[in-house]
Amino acid sequence: MERNDIENSIGTIRIADEVVEIIASLAASQVEGVAGMSGGLVGDIAQLLGRGKNLSKGVKVEVGEEEAAVNLYLTVDYGVSIPDVSYKVQEAVKEAIESMTGLKVTEINVHIQGVNFRPAPENVNESEEPQLLK
Repeated sequence: MERNDIENSIGTIRIADEVVEIIASLAASQVEGVAGMSGGLVGDIAQLLGRGKNLSKGVKVEVGEEEAAVNLYLTVDYGVSIPDVSYKVQEAVKEAIESMTGLKVTEINVHIQGVNFRPAPENVNESEEPQLLK
């Protein structure tokens, strides 16, 4: 049996590594305080050049026959507790991968790559003109 294969009486189910990466990315990005996934310089340049949205950006996985190890590269919002957000990300990613794939997650390493200082788009009112102080 090859890695990521689940054999049953009907046939074989194969889960690609990229699927595990996408699950991890989506679970992590839904945690409050996570501003985004960081794909590093090469990944960010590829996205700027129009290579499309990479749903597994900022995620590296090592998947064995029954286990998975995950490395996440994140940008967090300014003012959040980085340890708290990181722990919530670990919990969310572990739960998502284990419930969707049946793989046991052995470790989730969170690497904070940056801090987002910009306000969220829904908090910015574009109709207001900047006020000058006199």
